[in-house]
This record gives sequence, structure tokens and C-alpha cells, in this order.
Amino acid sequence: MSIPSTTDIGSGARGLTRPWALTDYSAAAKIMKNALDHGANFWNGSLHYGPPHANSLQLLKYYFDNHPEDADKVVLSIKGAYDPKTHTPDGSPEGIRASVGEALKVLNGVKNIDIFECARVDPNVPIETSVRALAELVKEGKIGGIGLSEVSANTIRRAHAVHPIAAVEVELSLFTTDPLTNGVADTCHELGIPLIAYSPISRGWLTGGFHKPEDIPANDMRRILPRFQPGVFEKNFKLVEAVERIAKRRGTTVAQLAIAWVLRQGAIPIPGSTKDVPLTEQDLQEIQKLLDALPIAGERYGGQHEKLLNL
Repeated sequence: MSIPSTTDIGSGARGLTRPWALTDYSAAAKIMKNALDHGANFWNGSLHYGPPHANSLQLLKYYFDNHPEDADKVVLSIKGAYDPKTHTPDGSPEGIRASVGEALKVLNGVKNIDIFECARVDPNVPIETSVRALAELVKEGKIGGIGLSEVSANTIRRAHAVHPIAAVEVELSLFTTDPLTNGVADTCHELGIPLIAYSPISRGWLTGGFHKPEDIPANDMRRILPRFQPGVFEKNFKLVEAVERIAKRRGTTVAQLAIAWVLRQGAIPIPGSTKDVPLTEQDLQEIQKLLDALPIAGERYGGQHEKLLNL
């Protein structure tokens, strides 16, 4: 699968605590069209990116209703089988089938689901059971392929033994390098599975927009994330400052440098970038020294969310 760049499809629904600016569907569609025109043809959405009446599936439906000619140009990956109200995954065959059915109902034929992935592994359901259920949906033509999200290297191997896996999505950035040391990246490369890296700019850390906790809007979900808390924020900002110095010397933005680093790890970042920042071996060595000297403090999510990672 050739994927030059990617786009993460969120919702424009109001009233939600979120790390991105609110927008309406028409404005979002213009951005999506521009992204596709610049090569970002891998689109990532979810049934729980927004409430049931206004999540990313509704936005995608709006887009392809207005741009039906783009349906075959986009590789669409959808996450589901997850209850955002209780923060619990449902990897049962019944839960997966219901989730895929809901997604297809919203899309209403305007676009196929090229990849479907359970947003998290259900600890109460063997991964083989979940993948067999997804494989049946592939056979029925309801989804094109099977993806995995936030899984361990062992789970990837177990899943891939049941049915070929089309993509593995994990958080990967200068702030979250775990997939490079826990076997996930190596396993994907070995099995020929595209590694999809979400949050490559670390939930905004690597944009240069935050210099103190007060810079985060009051209703922003980052206010409750462990890595943004006062006391921890100051420690983590040291890495941002160090990366800023490299970016300034290279004549690029911090975000472009961060995304370029993710690409050099053999991953496909969401979101992607249209400007290539070639990193030399010297650059990579310098960045690695920073990562070794300035370890990130705080969990990624904390609480129940953290327990569902790397299963």
C-alpha cells in the first residue's frame, strides 16, 4: 500500500473538550480537499471522534457527498468497537459487527471502509477471536482490510497469523518512542505491515505553541493529560526547546522536523507534511542524544486509558 501522506479526520461538533479548533463541515471539507490534492490520501477517522450524531463519519459522509470523484482516491481507515462513555473496547464478534454496521450506515455507500480497526484491544476477548470476526467482514466485502491499534508486538504476530494485517496504528513521536524499543516497529517492518504513527507532533508539544501550562485553553483536554500538568510541563518543555534549536538551525519548523523524524523511523505519520525535511545521520544522532538526556515525564493518558495501551 503506497501512502504518501495522511490526514486525521476529527469532528466539528460543539460542546466537546478537544485539542483542536472547532470548525464546520464546509470549512473542514476545504481543508480535506486541499490535503488530498497535496497527496494526503490516507484518511483516519473514528466512530468516537465526536458524539454519535456528529462524529468523523458524518464529516466523511458530507465530504464524499460533495466530492464523490474522490472516493477511490482515498484510503479510509476507521476505528471503532469502543465505548467512549465507559472507555471500554468491545472486541467481541457481536460488538465488532455492530460497530462496522454503524459506520457503514452513516457512510451510506459514499465511501468504502478500506481498513477497520478496533480502537483498542479488548482484554476480555482473545485477539484471534476479534481478528476472525473482522476476517469474516473482509470476506463479506464490508471492509477491505484489518488494522490494529495500540497493540504489542506479540499481539501483532498473533493477529497476523489469523489474517494478514493491513496496518498497525500507534502513537509515535519524539515524546513517545516506545514502539521503537518494545518490538512493535521491528515486528511491523519484519511482517511488511505499514506502521501508522498518530500524534507525531505530540499533541501540540512540537508546534512551538506552548511555553507554559497557561498557554493551553481552559476547555482543552490537554489540561487533564499527565504530560501537560504543572511541574511536569516544565520538565518536558526542555525537549521542546532543544528541538526548537535544531529546527531553527535547519531553517524549518519544529513540527516539520518532528514529522520528518517519524518518517525516518519507517512510519507513516498522521497528519503528514507536504514539505520534506531531509535529516542526516548527524541530525538523527543529535536528536537521539537529546532523547537520551531529556526523558519525557508523565504517562500518555493516565487512568483507564493508559491500561489499554500495548496489549
